[in-house]
Parts: sequence; structure tokens; C-alpha cells
Amino acid sequence: MAGRLRTPTGRYGGKSAVERQAERRRRFMDAALQLFGDTPGYRATTVAALSEAAGLSTRQFYEEFRTLEDVLTALHLEVNDWAEEAVRLAVAGAENLPLPERAAAIFRAYAASVTGDPRRIRITFVEIIGVSPRLEEQRLARRALWVDLVCAEAGAAVARGEAAPRDYRLAATAFIGSVNGLLHDWNAGWVDATLDEVVEELVRQLLGILRPPGWEPPAV
Repeated sequence: MAGRLRTPTGRYGGKSAVERQAERRRRFMDAALQLFGDTPGYRATTVAALSEAAGLSTRQFYEEFRTLEDVLTALHLEVNDWAEEAVRLAVAGAENLPLPERAAAIFRAYAASVTGDPRRIRITFVEIIGVSPRLEEQRLARRALWVDLVCAEAGAAVARGEAAPRDYRLAATAFIGSVNGLLHDWNAGWVDATLDEVVEELVRQLLGILRPPGWEPPAV
């Protein structure tokens, strides 16, 4: 979100105004990932502290953002975008694999993205909770996109004869809640398992949803 102060135009130090603005914004976002995602956390961070961590001034902060909540909003979207990109690459790469192997590849990609940097998982599952109605709406909207992705993959499995035909939206919503909860608890040290074991458990749960007891694949 643009700030209220005007951004200078023209070139300086070999960079255009647009390039300098993008660089400043990136520095604020990187600093926010560190402060919000680690210590002291979003609620204990001030504009002055974030600006200092970014090596910029508070005046420059207000050229890029209006509030710290705007920074958290942008950071939450970015962390989700990183995970979504990793998943979509995995989906494309696993397109011709059998369902169990395809599901495992997708979950490994997602888990690697959100847990590879503990700050990302804290932003996604901890820091945005209870901040404001706007962020809660954004959190639910992003979760809905993950539900859509699971439903799309389930539909593709049905079309291949690998899964039982049904409306998967409710099951996908419940499953995404399980994914988020388990990965958060694992990252917090509350689950005594390796990440591979966590992924294997999630794959077993998904296959149990897609292939309920009594279902048989159609005869070829």
C-alpha cells in the first residue's frame, strides 16, 4: 500500500526512483520478517525499530507504508505466495506420478517452504492471529485458496480413476486445518517426529479421504 508522502523521481546512484523504492520496500520487508517472525514479534515492534533494522528512516517507512499492520499484511501474502509457488512447481513436476507419490511430492514442497525458515511459519500461523478483522479476512481468504488447490487435485485424481467421486470442499477445509495445525505444532517442538514422518502422516490422511474404505477404482 502506498504511503502518504510523495516519492522522488529521477535517477540517483545509477538507479531509477522506481528501483530505489522497490529496494527500500524490500529492506523493510526483510526486516519485518526478522522482527515479526522472530524477536520481538509483531506486537512488540515499533516503526522506529523496524526502520532501524532496515537501515532506513521512519520518514522512508511512511513513504512505503501507512502502518505496521500494512507491513504484516504484505508479509503474510508474500510468505503464502512463496509456499504456493513451491507447491505449483511440485504439482507440475509430479503430474505423471501415481497418486501416493504425487501427494507426497506436493506435501514435501509445501512443508519445505513453510518450515524451512521458522520465521515464515510464525508469520503464517501465529503473528497474524487476532490482529484485526482485515487480517483475519485475509487469512481465511488465503486458506480458501489452499482449499481450492486441494479440491482441484482431488478432482484430477477422480478424473484419473484414482479417487472416489464426491464433493471434496468440506473435507479439504478440514484437511487444511489439520495440515496447518500439525506443521505449527511440529515446528514448535510439540510433535516428536521428523518432518518426513509428518509429511507421511499427512499423505496417509489425504489418501484416506480420497480413497475411503469400500471404494474400489473403476475397472479398466
